[in-house]
Amino acid sequence: MQINGVAHTFITVGNFQTARAFYAQLLPFLGLTVVADTANTFYAIGGRTGFGIHAPPPEHAGKRFQQGAVGLHHHCFRARERADIDEAHEFLKKIGATIVRAPREDPWAPGYYSVLFEDPDGTRLEINHIPGKGLLAPDTKIGGGYQDGTQNL
Repeated sequence: MQINGVAHTFITVGNFQTARAFYAQLLPFLGLTVVADTANTFYAIGGRTGFGIHAPPPEHAGKRFQQGAVGLHHHCFRARERADIDEAHEFLKKIGATIVRAPREDPWAPGYYSVLFEDPDGTRLEINHIPGKGLLAPDTKIGGGYQDGTQNL
């Protein structure tokens, strides 16, 4: 078996109306089509990806995301072109997103270029671009070693 991408990710938000307003701008910008918009669910699909939010149960209303706690660490959307990252950064600034890290290259994969930001509840989101085969390219190094676990000495 080989999977065909991630079908969907849903997150529970602390303030549904504020998060819905944010994601109603972000997800269409990313090329996703809104297919559900109800009193407690907002969901969009496109690019072999689904992403949605749910309203919290009453006992969790108003809570914020805690980076590093058990559960979701962050969600990363994959862009088709490097220039998409810079365009996304400008869009995110325009809609008032909290930018954690402006676009930059990182050593996670050859040519890894991304922007890191937060939704209104502080949930970490990222948009990245990796050219070519990324970590699947032969002799690809990450974190000081090769993908097969041997060290680059």
